[in-house]
Amino acid sequence: MEVFVLFAVFIGSLVIGIPVAIALGLSSLSYLLVSGIPLVVVPQKVYAGIDVFVLLSIPGFILAGNLMNNGGITERIIRFANALVGWVRGGLGLTNIGASMLFGGITGTAVADAASIGGVMIPGMKKAGYPADFSAAVTAASSTVGPIIPPSVPMIIVGALSGISVGQMFMAGAVPGLLMGLAMMITCYVIARRNNFPREPWRGTGELFRAFASAFWAIAMTGIIIYGLLSGIATPTETAVVASVYAFVVGAFVYRELPLKKVPKIIADSAVSAASILALVGLANVFGWILVSERIPQAIAGTVLSITDNPILVVLIINLLLLFVGMFMETIAALIILFVPLLSLAQAVGIEPLHFATFAVLNLMIGLTTPPVGVCLFVCAGIARLPLSPVVRAILPFLLSNIIVLLLVSFVPALATWLPNLIFG
Repeated sequence: MEVFVLFAVFIGSLVIGIPVAIALGLSSLSYLLVSGIPLVVVPQKVYAGIDVFVLLSIPGFILAGNLMNNGGITERIIRFANALVGWVRGGLGLTNIGASMLFGGITGTAVADAASIGGVMIPGMKKAGYPADFSAAVTAASSTVGPIIPPSVPMIIVGALSGISVGQMFMAGAVPGLLMGLAMMITCYVIARRNNFPREPWRGTGELFRAFASAFWAIAMTGIIIYGLLSGIATPTETAVVASVYAFVVGAFVYRELPLKKVPKIIADSAVSAASILALVGLANVFGWILVSERIPQAIAGTVLSITDNPILVVLIINLLLLFVGMFMETIAALIILFVPLLSLAQAVGIEPLHFATFAVLNLMIGLTTPPVGVCLFVCAGIARLPLSPVVRAILPFLLSNIIVLLLVSFVPALATWLPNLIFG
């Protein structure tokens, strides 16, 4: 009875449009009231959920991304990507994807990528003669690369949940992220050739070097983050703080496009964004504790294993479940609720935790571009001033290419584990 109340309130809250964090809190509270468990459990479990040192890196990375975004980074990265690939047929689409790969390596969040890159690229692509639906679709699809290429906020959450090294998680996402970007570029090029989309003129190696020099300080931030983690000089939290200071110095004194009077508002906005994520983490921890108490993870694992213990079929079942959940639930909430029980199931059939974590995050990133709750779809459709349906149709080829990469990563573990094993031994 209590479990029925838990899921009924949660699903009902989502259906009527209540934010996921509040839906998690309301459903957990309903369960506790029906079962007679003291409500003091709520603050205890919320605090326990966010009392993890590595989670302090989330505000740091969000602040660093916002400082760089307001300090001239977006335009410089787009200029460099355009000089690199803009001369190919459909070059602005390729530029869009390349810029997302570079920009995502700084912010670690897909929505920030979609809003920042999209705000520049979608109007620019429309003006150059690209269809509005294609412009929005390629922006939404490419934004999902950001949380795969390090740094990555979802991977920080996974590290906190599972005890897997965040540095290993970051490195595990590097190869799949590059594969996603390459697959989307191939898809973009094929569509561009078929529809005879325009291309930019080749501006010469001089412009390429000038664009790289202009974007150097922005791109170097990714190197600083990765070096800090791999060298052992700094923890993820300390690296995030260093990245924020670096972003401030570069934006304010190197690019000189970050007005000092805007910094307090940027800090406040970053704090609100980080607080919303941490509130979601805390309330989801209460929900997760209830699931564990009711032995829901064991029930899920037992049900699947009663059907099959074949690792290939189990991976397929997990991917189908996560793709379905990603269509309706926010990424971080889905990770917190489902990651631990699905990890137990994966380990039961011999899947390595780092490998599982990588394809689970990749899977849920794809959910950001699937209706009805694809946040990046809504952001890009809004920028393009289009209803959702034409953007959904236009994004289908990119979804297919991303799912192909997902299957490759799911069934070829080395794509996720080779680089972390090489670096960390």
